[in-house]
Amino acid sequence: MPYNHKKIDKKWQRIWGQKNTFKTQDFSKKPKFYILDMFPYPSGVGLHVGHPRGFVATDIYSRYKRIKGFNVLHPMGFDAFGLPAENYALKNKIHPEESVRKNIKRYREQLEIIGLDYDWSRTLSTTDPDYYKWTQWTFLQMFKKGLIYQSLEPINWCPKCKTGLANEDLEGDKCERCDTKIIKKPIKQWVIKITKYADRLLKDLEELNWPENIKELQRNWIGKSEGYVIEFKTNDKPVSVFTTRIDTLFGASYLAIAPEHELNKSSLIKNKKEVQKYVKKSLGKPDIERSQEKTGIQLKGIFANNPVNNEKIPVFTADYVLSYYGTGAVMAVPAHDQRDYEFSKKYNLKIKKVIKNDFQNKAFENFGILINSASFSGLESKKAQEKIAKLVKAEKKITYKLKDWVFSRQRYWGEPIPLIHCQKCGVVPEKNLPLKLPKVKSYQSTKTGESPLKNINSWVKIKCPNCQGPAERETNTMPQWAGSCWYYLRYIDNKNDKKLIDPRKERYWMPVDFYVGGAEHATRHLIYARFWHKFLYDIGIVSEKEPFLKLKSPGMISGTDGRKMSKRWGNVINPDQVIQEYGADAFRTYEMFMGPFNQETAWSDKAIKGIRRFLDKVYLLKEQKGKDIEKLFQKTIKKVTQDIEEFKFNTAVSALMILLNEMEKSRITKKNLKIFLILLHPFAPHLTCEIWEKKEFADNVFFQKWPEFKEIKEEKTKIIVQVNGKVRSLLEIDSGLEQIEVEKIALSKIEKWTTKERVKKIVFIKDKLINFVI
Repeated sequence: MPYNHKKIDKKWQRIWGQKNTFKTQDFSKKPKFYILDMFPYPSGVGLHVGHPRGFVATDIYSRYKRIKGFNVLHPMGFDAFGLPAENYALKNKIHPEESVRKNIKRYREQLEIIGLDYDWSRTLSTTDPDYYKWTQWTFLQMFKKGLIYQSLEPINWCPKCKTGLANEDLEGDKCERCDTKIIKKPIKQWVIKITKYADRLLKDLEELNWPENIKELQRNWIGKSEGYVIEFKTNDKPVSVFTTRIDTLFGASYLAIAPEHELNKSSLIKNKKEVQKYVKKSLGKPDIERSQEKTGIQLKGIFANNPVNNEKIPVFTADYVLSYYGTGAVMAVPAHDQRDYEFSKKYNLKIKKVIKNDFQNKAFENFGILINSASFSGLESKKAQEKIAKLVKAEKKITYKLKDWVFSRQRYWGEPIPLIHCQKCGVVPEKNLPLKLPKVKSYQSTKTGESPLKNINSWVKIKCPNCQGPAERETNTMPQWAGSCWYYLRYIDNKNDKKLIDPRKERYWMPVDFYVGGAEHATRHLIYARFWHKFLYDIGIVSEKEPFLKLKSPGMISGTDGRKMSKRWGNVINPDQVIQEYGADAFRTYEMFMGPFNQETAWSDKAIKGIRRFLDKVYLLKEQKGKDIEKLFQKTIKKVTQDIEEFKFNTAVSALMILLNEMEKSRITKKNLKIFLILLHPFAPHLTCEIWEKKEFADNVFFQKWPEFKEIKEEKTKIIVQVNGKVRSLLEIDSGLEQIEVEKIALSKIEKWTTKERVKKIVFIKDKLINFVI
C-alpha cells in the first residue's frame, strides 16, 4: 500500500517549522560547517524541476553533516535587483518592487514544499534597503581608496534594454538577457579597478578546491600575459607595442593599431576619410565581433621602423586589435601568429619566417631556433628574447585581458550609487545610508539612454552635504552583480544595522566550506565576489582571503525531449505538480538518482515512478527473520558515506536500492532498520521521520548519529598471479584461503608458463598475491 505523501510531507514540514529544527546557533561547541547555494533570481514563472537540483544536493549534504555532529549553516535568500526583474515588471505593467515581493513569496513556497533545511530566520533580499545599505557602504570605501573612477569611453550598449553592459554580461556579441546585438556607445560610467586585483585573483585560485575547468575559465578570463613593451618610431609619433614574442621581432612586417588609437588622427594620413569611416564602423562593433572578423585599413602616408633592423613597415588600423589589451598596438608577425597570417594573406602583405619550421599555409606559433635574425640566428627562442630586448631597450611588462568593471547601469531597479555631483566640491559621497530608491510610477528608460532617475527632480536636485550649494545625485544604478558579491556574509549577521558584519561571527563561520551553483557564473559572479571579498579583507572587514573553499556545479536537467526547458518548446516541468503526484521525497531522491551530479541529464516521468515504488517498499519495511546480511549493511554504510561526501548521489541511492532488495528477503533487526532509515534520511527526510515515529524509536531520526562502517572482508577477493614477478593471471576466489589452496588454483591457470616441478620458491601475500619463482 503506498504511503500518503501529501499528509506526511505537510506534517513534517509543519513540525520542523514549529520547532525551529533548522535554526542555526552561533558559536556552538560543535565544529562549524557553512554550506551555501548560489541564491536565485526570483523570476515570475517560478522554479522548474531543473532549478532545485543544486538546492536538493546541498540539503542532502547539510542533513548528512548535521547527523555527523556539525553545526551547520544552510541559508537561502534572493538576488532580486537588476535587469531581469525590471524587464519582467515592464512587460507585466507592474512596479518591480511589487513583482519582486510576489515572486519571492512564490519561490519560497516552492522551496519549502521540497522540504529543504534552510534557516529562514537568516533570509535576505538584495532589494532590502537594510541590505543594500552595506553594498553602498562598501562602494564608498572603494571610492575613498581610489578604486573607482568615471569613464567616458565607448561601452557595450544594449539598444533594447537601454543600458550599458560589462563584457561579462554578453553572450558573444549579444545582450545575455534579451539576445539583442549590442553596439558601442560613449556614455559616462562609474568603473571599478578590478584589474588591480588581477594577480591576486589568479594566484589565490591555486588554494581553492574547485573544479579545474572553472579555475581555467577564470585564468583565461583574467588572461595574464608576460612580455615586453617595444617602441616603434614612425614618421609621426612613436607607437608602443606589447608582445609576448620579442624573439620574432625580425619577422615583424607591419604594425596594427586599434581603431581607438591616437595615431588614427594623424595629419600625415593621406586616406583620412576612408580611415575615419573605418574607425567609426569598428567602434560600433562589440569586441567579440571585432576579434573574429580581422579587417583593417592601411594608414597611407604613415610608416614605422622596425627597431631591430630599421626596416620600414606599413601601419594598419585593424579591428582585431583591442585598445584595452596591452598598448592597443601590435607588431604583426604573420609567419608566427595565425591571426596575423590570415590578415597578411587577405591584404597581400610580406610573410617572413624567423623561427625554423616546415609549416606551409599556416603560422608556426611555437618556440624554436631563430633563423633570418642576423646575429641572433641559431639561438633558442627563450635565450634570444632577453638579448633582443636588451638591444632594442624593451621593458618587461605584465598585461591582463581582464577589463575594469563597468559598474553603472542606466536603469531604475538597482542599488542607487551613493555619490553627489557638486559644481564646487566635485564628486562627494552620500553621508546618510542607505540611499533609497525613490518611489515612482514610471520607471521607463529615457530616450537619451540616461537612467529613469534623471527625470525625478525631487530626488536628483539636492544641496551638497559639504558646501550646501546646488548639487545633483548620481542617477545611474549598480549592476545586478553588486548585491550578490557579499550576500554570504550577511547570512551570518543579517540583523546588524551597525556593521556590515560582526567580526566574531565572521571569524566563526567564514570561509564558506562548500558552495554549489551553476558553472555559467565562472567569469561573472565568482570573479566579482572573489574581488569584493579581497577588498573587504584589505580593509579589515573579513579575516580570510577567499570566500568559497570548495565548489561544485550541477549539470542541467533538460526536458523529456532532451531539449533545454523553455516555454518555447512547451517542455517545462513544474516541481509543484511532481511533488503533488509523487511526493517531496520521490522528487528529491529522483533528482539525485538521475545521473552524475555535474552532468546534464533529461527528465523521465517513467524513472520517477520507479523511485516512488522504492519509497513505498521502504514504508512497508518491518523486523523479520531470515538470512544475515550484515556484510552488505557494512558495505552500504561505507558506500553511501563516501558517495555523499563526493557528491555521487546517484550511486548512493543505487546502493540503498540494492540493500533494500536484500532486506526484503533477509533478517531485519531493529538496529538494521534504524541504520537504513538514517542512511536514507538525507534523501527522503519526510518518509524516514514518519517511519521512525511510527516504529516508536527513541528521539527522531534527525537527532541520531551517522553509522560508522566496520571493515568486513568481501566474500570474494582478487589475487594477482605472477611468474618471476610478471603478472600472468588474476584469480577471483573466496577470501581467506590459505597458501596451499591458492597454489592449486593458481597453477592450473598458468600451465602455459610453468609447472609445479619447476617452481623454486613461492611468495604469498594472503588475499592479494602469489608469485612463483622458477
